[in-house]
Amino acid sequence: MMNSAQELAEEYLRLGGKRLLVMDDNILSTNSWEADPLEAEAFWKREIESLPPKRRSEVMSFLPSINVT
Repeated sequence: MMNSAQELAEEYLRLGGKRLLVMDDNILSTNSWEADPLEAEAFWKREIESLPPKRRSEVMSFLPSINVT
């Protein structure tokens, strides 16, 4: 079992995850314009979605961001 937020985010992306980080007034959320592959979606639901909010935000902070200019 992985224990670092970065490792969880990297594994999700390795599985083809498409979610992008959205930061609005320091509130983190994700958005996706494409559906995740089944394996990535299952990983997100099993390993990330169930995390406490603070830990989930930590994982999301390692996703590619749409806010990058």
